[in-house]
Amino acid sequence: MTPRRLGLMMLGAAILTFGICNIHRRTGITEGGVLGLLLFVNHWTGLPASIVSPVLDLACYAMAWRVLGAGFLRRSLLSTAMIALWYKVWESLPPLLPDWSGAPLTAAVAGAVCVGVGVGLIVRQGGSSGGDDALALVIARRTGWRLARSYLITDLTVLALSLSYIPALRIAFSLITVTISSFLIDKISASAQET
Repeated sequence: MTPRRLGLMMLGAAILTFGICNIHRRTGITEGGVLGLLLFVNHWTGLPASIVSPVLDLACYAMAWRVLGAGFLRRSLLSTAMIALWYKVWESLPPLLPDWSGAPLTAAVAGAVCVGVGVGLIVRQGGSSGGDDALALVIARRTGWRLARSYLITDLTVLALSLSYIPALRIAFSLITVTISSFLIDKISASAQET
């Protein structure tokens, strides 16, 4: 892997985790997939994201290894380590953005941009930001669907679980988040294939 690709993967990990730590976690707006599952587990158990994220990711990567190959797995393990590192950084700092709990639409859009751009950069480099990417990529490959559609299916499943601790109105904002982030991930990762 070239230094440029590593740098873009690291940048994606920083942007993604910044949004999760400074927007989503503080406002109760969740993501779907493993990111949303991570917030779900963090809420109910108090376990830190720097521990939960790699555990959930490894479980999903084990399912995707046969379809996506060893190269994908190596790049994804690297990006997972980068994400865990950035979670540790952001968790060690005080919040760097104001609390947008009173402005959920702002939080939904800003969080979606962080997640969409961050994950998009990582996927574009051939890796994944977590097990949900691996799962969505497997679904897309097996079904021929666009990546955005695969993400939405997994995201909606986790959002349904999230109703156990997030009010329905917040889940509505989460739907905005997953729709925007899925679109951005699809566009950013697809642009690598077009060039």
